[in-house]
Amino acid sequence: MPTAPLVVDAFSEAHIPEMLDWFSSLEALVQWGGPGLSFPLETAQLEAMLAGTKATKPERWMFAGVVDGRLAGHAQVALDWPNGVGRLARVAINPRMRGQGLAQPFLGEVTRRFFADPAFERLELNVYTFNEAAIRTYLSLGFREEGVRRSSVKVGDARWDTALYGLLRREWTDRTTLSQ
Repeated sequence: MPTAPLVVDAFSEAHIPEMLDWFSSLEALVQWGGPGLSFPLETAQLEAMLAGTKATKPERWMFAGVVDGRLAGHAQVALDWPNGVGRLARVAINPRMRGQGLAQPFLGEVTRRFFADPAFERLELNVYTFNEAAIRTYLSLGFREEGVRRSSVKVGDARWDTALYGLLRREWTDRTTLSQ
């Protein structure tokens, strides 16, 4: 475990330089950000994502997990305001800080903040089925698998399956009420 507490805050331009070397291959970048990004990750790609956080009703929220002043985690929630749905996406833990138990408390706080907004009823996510560590974390937060999109992404010569997980407000509320 880290010696200092994890602090969750809004991801900002100041965090971008710390994140640029987190993904050492196209496969690692696609696993984090999907097939629409180009390798290597560049400042302009993260700045474009940040631009989506600026409106009164932003298209996404971006979060930073910080330990001892260093960026330890990143996550985004894409927002579907008309339907009250968010999609947890682009979740990563700093490769130099993995194995310290940061993902579960970081994503727990992101989830808590998401459901603190009464406009939202559902939080969902897509995860590649081989990402067992991420799936364990999502299950520990109460997400349920809802299906698998087989052969949904092509990365090089490989085809990857994507699982859909969802969590409803009442499930989150029931879970957090029981743990108090």
